[in-house]
Amino acid sequence: MAWRPQEEGLGEICGLLEQHISPTSDKSVIWKQLQHYKQFSDFNNYLAFIFAHAEGKSVEIRQAAGLLLKNNLRSSFRTLDPAHQQYIKSELLPCLGAADKHIRSTVGTIITVIVQQGRIFGWPELLQALVHCLDSNDLNLMEGALAALLKICEDIPQELDSEIPGLTERPIDAFLPRLFQLFKSPHVSIRKLSLGSINQFIILMPTALFMSMDQCLQGLFVLAHDPIAEIRKLVCAAFVQLVEVQPAVLEPHMRNIIEYMLQANRDADDEVALESCEFWSTYCEAQLDPELLREFLPHLIPVLLSNMAYAEDDESLADAEEDESIPDRDQDLKPRFHSSRSHGLDDMKDDDDEAVNIWNLRKCSAAGLDILSDVFGDEILPTLMPLVQAKLSTSDARSWKEREAAVLALGAIAEGCVRGLFPHLAEIVAFLIPLLDDKFPLIRSITCWTLSRFSKFIVQGVGHQKGYDQFNRVLVGLLQRVLDTNKRVQEAACSAFATLEEEAAEELTPHVAIILQHLLCAFGRYQKRNLRILYDAIGTLADAVGGELNQSRYLDILMPPLIAKWQLVSNSDKDLFPLLECFTSIAQALGTGFSQFAEPVFQRCISIIQSQLLAKASVDPLSAAVQYDKEFIVCSLDLLSGLAEGLGSGIESLAAQSNLRDLLLQCCMDDASDVCQSALALLGDLARACPVYLHPRLSEFLNVAARRLNPPEVKETFSVANNACWAIGELAVKAHKEVSPIVMTVVSCLAPILQQAEGFNKSLVENSAITLGRLAWVCPEIVALHMEHFMQSWCTALSTIRDDIEKEDAFRGLCATVRANPSGALSSLVHMCKAIASWHHIRSEDLHNDICQVLKGFKQVPLPPSSPSRITRTHACTSLDRCTAHADSKFFLEEALLTFWGHSIFNSYYDFVSKDLCLQFHNYGNLPSFFYRIKKFLVSHSQNFQPLTLRR
Repeated sequence: MAWRPQEEGLGEICGLLEQHISPTSDKSVIWKQLQHYKQFSDFNNYLAFIFAHAEGKSVEIRQAAGLLLKNNLRSSFRTLDPAHQQYIKSELLPCLGAADKHIRSTVGTIITVIVQQGRIFGWPELLQALVHCLDSNDLNLMEGALAALLKICEDIPQELDSEIPGLTERPIDAFLPRLFQLFKSPHVSIRKLSLGSINQFIILMPTALFMSMDQCLQGLFVLAHDPIAEIRKLVCAAFVQLVEVQPAVLEPHMRNIIEYMLQANRDADDEVALESCEFWSTYCEAQLDPELLREFLPHLIPVLLSNMAYAEDDESLADAEEDESIPDRDQDLKPRFHSSRSHGLDDMKDDDDEAVNIWNLRKCSAAGLDILSDVFGDEILPTLMPLVQAKLSTSDARSWKEREAAVLALGAIAEGCVRGLFPHLAEIVAFLIPLLDDKFPLIRSITCWTLSRFSKFIVQGVGHQKGYDQFNRVLVGLLQRVLDTNKRVQEAACSAFATLEEEAAEELTPHVAIILQHLLCAFGRYQKRNLRILYDAIGTLADAVGGELNQSRYLDILMPPLIAKWQLVSNSDKDLFPLLECFTSIAQALGTGFSQFAEPVFQRCISIIQSQLLAKASVDPLSAAVQYDKEFIVCSLDLLSGLAEGLGSGIESLAAQSNLRDLLLQCCMDDASDVCQSALALLGDLARACPVYLHPRLSEFLNVAARRLNPPEVKETFSVANNACWAIGELAVKAHKEVSPIVMTVVSCLAPILQQAEGFNKSLVENSAITLGRLAWVCPEIVALHMEHFMQSWCTALSTIRDDIEKEDAFRGLCATVRANPSGALSSLVHMCKAIASWHHIRSEDLHNDICQVLKGFKQVPLPPSSPSRITRTHACTSLDRCTAHADSKFFLEEALLTFWGHSIFNSYYDFVSKDLCLQFHNYGNLPSFFYRIKKFLVSHSQNFQPLTLRR
């Protein structure tokens, strides 16, 4: 029997929906009553009936029923009775042609949710209905079907490119020809919806679309001149996506497309101009032939520069005059994302503060000019600079936007055109400095940014008096703008100064006092938003000058206001995040000098972590003392890492009086990757600073860290794996043989990373090589058993690591492993010699001697018969090419090559020895002792070689 609604229930639900949409009703009470009806299995049927048939009710009530139905189905469709599922579907399909456009739009969203939950093959009637609607001449049916199709394409386009049991073709095969045909529709809505649906497939590029590309392009060329701006915008978006994913299909038409996009970039509609402007960056990033674009530069560059001026309706103009005394609004506060601590992954940091701002034509044009300068370099200067100079020469108040755009352009090309600008950089910087005092705030703010783009040049010039004077003027100028009364200028100046700090580093040492005075003066004036940036500038200063900050005259300026703010901000206030980060940098910079501030900071971090873990474990989150937010844990863990790094062994007395060890183990096992990442970083830092403290739970820490190296997890959360790998290496150095139970587990995880290094982050590969070496150092007999499986890739990774203490540890492990199993290294002898030759200088005399002994030891080891085929002429040449002007590299190269000659394998390489090798030696200059040893060796083995003349 078909389901029918009860009049009483229908009236109650309609009444609640009517109250719910009333502006005067208590929404929370009504919502609870509506949720009460969920316990009835046919509640969604009522909603579907009201949505489809409540003709006497307002469209708003019907739409509210539809939206509530959509939300319910998203969470419960799969658990509904099949009969109820079928009823809901049957009621929705006729709504595709509803007279009211709001009903047609809403039914599309409900249909998309059902397809997401039940898949397209679970609703064959839908495909038939959509095709029927598209083939009709009824505008409502066509619009409704296209709106639903567009939503499906936006959310789950892959569904339409899937095989459907019982059908001879995929849904996309039926829809594409119809969509292309509708490009020609006289109705604007039909053209827009059909093109919008096609655009959703371009990134996926299913086979059906690729095979129909000629038809697609012909349709785009027709719509390119559509009188409706929204459609031209979609055409531009299509070309941008095609350049990104399938540029080859555009190549025959690329000249015409570039001309069209250039024209669209000048469109009176800003959205069309913005969409077309994306083309230039995408074209360059796709690394297409720059020659075709080059001829258009004289036309393109003026358009970009023109579009870089503020539009009259730009949101930035509205708040440009805001005084520092005006409190920040909630919408002014950008979302804040903390980057978890990661050993060796500094390059992963993203400092793009503009990421959360609204993207507009001005910013897109500047980005386009930036990337054009990267690709074409100084070639763009003859076109650009006269325009920039003309704009900068204007002085009347009405043309300030043009001057501002010119300053922005200089910043945009600062890196790409640095060669051509270099002779004039001092003059450019000298011109910019007075603009820091311009009466227009947005000129002052953009000047701060542009000067920051020239920071590297400004700092490089401090070696001579004029450069030093200019550096001082920039530094003072930016500090003065840090104290500007305008909030936009404060933000730009603080960010620019942080960039200058990073470049200047120790050059800031003579200026620390004046910098602190200005930054801490700003500390008392800034509102919330800019205070966050100020914390970053203070932390960057600490990173830049390091231990120089550890002087009482500086600490007396720096610490009191920070501690006062530290005490004011509660443990649940998100303003604590940037303050924790700031303290992390200060703790690392001050080292043991931070001891006087360490205890309350340490205790608060422990308290925050503990309360957050309790909140996470709470059955009723609303009753917890604080609301769970993992960022509080991450920031606290990172600050504890900073304390461990700064205080060294001094942190042990603080840790011993806390439950840090237990909390840390819990965080290492956390399901949130960023919590686990920071916890493992702290584990490594504690292993360095106070390994004894970790000892009671050492095996647990090792096992947890080892599990994070399992192959399925490594690529998904490589930052976690990176820290786990590093922490295990640090523990191995301190715990020695106690790590032996997990050695083979870890080695079996690290070997694939080294063998497939090109597929992993560089830092993870380097840490894997170092940790493998450290494990080999403490447990060589275990690692040596399987060394032939990873020896070559291990040596290759070691050869890319810079000289430092970690590389020394790794090579101690390499030497220990080779001593334990010399034959296991024979097939990788060339790779090992390349790794050894990568050293510039070894500080440790013991390691130096170990490497020498390993190389000399190979002279007594007979090579297996298969070895000659493994050590090729190319390999030997490559090893030789690793030689540098550094003493250790020369010495080890001598030992390596004489080791090779100590074997009979070089009998088969007479031509190589007599020609290429000697010519290579000639290029390395005066190495008389080397030649003497070679000659002596050859004379003593003359029976194995034909006569040979060595040439210098």
